[in-house]
Amino acid sequence: VQETNQRPVSDHVGDMATKESNSDENTVETCIFCLIANKKDEETTILKETKDLVCFRDIDPAAPHHYLVVPREHIYSCFLLHKGHINLVERMAKLGKDVLRDQGITDMMDIRLGFHQPPYISVGHLHLHVLAPTSQISKYMEYNLCYPVIRRLSSIPGKIIILKSDFSLNLLE
Repeated sequence: VQETNQRPVSDHVGDMATKESNSDENTVETCIFCLIANKKDEETTILKETKDLVCFRDIDPAAPHHYLVVPREHIYSCFLLHKGHINLVERMAKLGKDVLRDQGITDMMDIRLGFHQPPYISVGHLHLHVLAPTSQISKYMEYNLCYPVIRRLSSIPGKIIILKSDFSLNLLE
């Protein structure tokens, strides 16, 4: 597991990615994104928030505009998402786009929104990367980011998968 910016990162990301539970008391108490979402991290400025989401700058930006949208609820990763989370993912995307507009970005075709898939995550809390412009995204991020296209997996009813593609949300049928 690669540590970034001296933030605590689990040594057991692979094990945690298979957890059935969204959270446990110890994880929520020590999760940096839970601390940020609950305004207990004085180093992070929240740019925009709703009752269940927050958006802030990525601590290690891979583009001139690189923000993270996280739910206040502790969800470990995109692998724990299901049909019931479609609205959450849509609201995360909307909040990210709203922040880009607030920052003067008007071309919504020149952005990338996406999740990293375990074990390639630095923080075990669902977070949507919001990046612009696409031409200035670092190659490392471009390679490792999976753009969200929500589609039904026939082998796992009710689950969603994050696939590499242009950004769009196709609702599960």
